[in-house]
Amino acid sequence: MKTILAAYATAPVTDDWQPELQARYLDGIKQLSSIRGIEHPFTGQLHPHDDDWFLQNIDSTWDFVFTGVPGIMGRLGKNPHFGIASDNPDGRAEGIAFYQQMRAAVHKLNAHLGRKAVDFIQLHTSPNRTGSASSVASLVESLKEIQSWDWDGAELVIEHCDAFVEGAQPEKGFLTLEEEIQAVSEVNRACGCEIGLSVNWGRSALETRSVQGPLQHLQAAREAGLLRGFMFSGISDQDTPYGVWRDTHMPPAEIFEGGSFAEGSLLTAEQMKASLEVADWSSLDFMGIKIGVRPKDLGADARVAYNRDALAALDLLTKG
Repeated sequence: MKTILAAYATAPVTDDWQPELQARYLDGIKQLSSIRGIEHPFTGQLHPHDDDWFLQNIDSTWDFVFTGVPGIMGRLGKNPHFGIASDNPDGRAEGIAFYQQMRAAVHKLNAHLGRKAVDFIQLHTSPNRTGSASSVASLVESLKEIQSWDWDGAELVIEHCDAFVEGAQPEKGFLTLEEEIQAVSEVNRACGCEIGLSVNWGRSALETRSVQGPLQHLQAAREAGLLRGFMFSGISDQDTPYGVWRDTHMPPAEIFEGGSFAEGSLLTAEQMKASLEVADWSSLDFMGIKIGVRPKDLGADARVAYNRDALAALDLLTKG
């Protein structure tokens, strides 16, 4: 299986938009032959800075998985009630409107490429429960509307993020996996649709503060018949440049000698193997890598190397 790479998470970090630097980085990503496409961040329009630049610099053969997390987190900073699971009517309406904007971007990208290049839309069950109320009922109503739109061939999945847990400080604080399963199952039955779920290794480990969390979430989603996608992001329980239990998409621990990996990462070869088995990886619709890197001023070539080696590690483990 060729994988999906969340290349944006490793893109160079600058104070202002530097298209030449970003193009150099993206040119390096294009050389990674093991990917089928990229996870693309949506913030409100197709590209946060320049739609035309994005359309000119992507690989025309790539497939795409859209994620709204960057846009959602920005909006939550302004309105804590924002999101499709919100019990606040205005907050829920704003969440639905955000996905209408995403739908327009999907059509624009597909029209440019002349094909249905966007395979999946990852939905997220904001708001953060530390600042606003949310529920299965609100999510069900939103999903019923969103699934009725023309997504130009793209399929819908909810990407599970770390849920609100009493006594713990969440990064996202969205609905629990059990609530998401309940809502998706209800909407699928009512509407005859096939919304699924995707799991992110690091976010599930963060929620449970345990390497067992991703296995539990993968198993639950599979048993519900809803697991469609799985992304590997690392995390640490130690004081590292990536933080302690932070959703910073830490690279894996060393998988092979000489590679670009991260010391202290809980995402070891053993954990990757166990997760691949529980996920029944060959039956997934998409699987991939989503990593960030430190230090933040790391050059473009080094950033590409981290992605190259993480992909090589995944390739090694799925062939072994």
